[in-house]
Amino acid sequence: MTTPAAPVSATPPEGASGWVTVDLDAISDNVRELARRAANAEVMAVVKADAYGHGLVPSARAAVAGGATWLGVAQLNEALQLRAGGVTTRLLTWLYVPGADVGAAIDADIDVSVSAPWALDAVVAAARQRGRTARIHVKVDTGLGRNGALGEGWTELIATLGPVVAEHAVEVIGVWSHFALADAPRHPTVLAQRERFVEAVAELERAGIRPQVRHLANSAATLTNPDVHFDLVRPGLAVYGLSPVPNLGAPQDFGLREAMRVTARLALVKAAPAGQGVSYGHIYTTPRDTVLGLVPLGYADGIPRHAGNLGPVRVGDQRLTIAGRVCMDQFVLDLGPDFAGGAGDEVVIFGRGTDGEPTAQDWASAIDTINYEIVTRISGRLPRVHVGGDA
Repeated sequence: MTTPAAPVSATPPEGASGWVTVDLDAISDNVRELARRAANAEVMAVVKADAYGHGLVPSARAAVAGGATWLGVAQLNEALQLRAGGVTTRLLTWLYVPGADVGAAIDADIDVSVSAPWALDAVVAAARQRGRTARIHVKVDTGLGRNGALGEGWTELIATLGPVVAEHAVEVIGVWSHFALADAPRHPTVLAQRERFVEAVAELERAGIRPQVRHLANSAATLTNPDVHFDLVRPGLAVYGLSPVPNLGAPQDFGLREAMRVTARLALVKAAPAGQGVSYGHIYTTPRDTVLGLVPLGYADGIPRHAGNLGPVRVGDQRLTIAGRVCMDQFVLDLGPDFAGGAGDEVVIFGRGTDGEPTAQDWASAIDTINYEIVTRISGRLPRVHVGGDA
């Protein structure tokens, strides 16, 4: 289990209106806990989408320091960025279109996922051109209805694999799939997808192709369903200390702690009379004489526009809710008539629940979305400050 840690803190960039502090030690510790739960399976830390907004290369290094033996990204350019950043860990990328430079992945020793004959053709052509063997993972659609070969398409894909494997144009490193409802571990589709996955692997092996790793479990399945760990688990959200199953437990219930803290400073503090409309549309009106505070973050920074009158923040010891509509670059707080602070005071947008701060999950619950979206939508306009690890 991870151990309690001091609140995330960092010196903000000079003059910054807002910033994101990322605790690299939390990422490493979270991966250690996930590896413990995975038992005999290896851990692929998923660092797609700029490591869920936490910063691609620093987060990847922190995950490896915590015991991840693989890294995973969706887009090919993310994989190439990791290699350019000096990350040499085994690496899988899985989302690309016809015409993508899969040859660059082969050159950079990146494993590529294949879900259809056209993708296999592209990888084989690039491998032949280079005179080397490409490392691939074949993906079967076991019921999500998204990426992966489905039904007869899986049989067709296997048929095209045999000759190019024999030619040593490709080596099948892995076979994998993805759950539709892993956050509901007892749902019938979870069992059905596991059974379909086992059948798909068996079909592949009957064709004489024996992959090194089988992987199916995402964060939710890694935490809640040991029966689907197979050889490798692929946690994403949990790497960053967020719960993929908030209905079953908070991060601390799974031995995790949040790595991201988003903060800002009040840009303006002023007295306002009772009955004062606040921000566009006046969807909030002050109920009494009060003090208003202006926070210089808005939907351009990743604060959801529909969080008006809903989004939770903390100023000092006060838990407050956004007052009125969120604008492109700013929103307003009703600080109350007794507020004694001033411009420059810190505003915590979200951070670590055990520190009494609003969390990404609190935001998700407030605006009816998921915590994944809250952390990944934080704009690159806000500087990332990495602490701990090799920051």
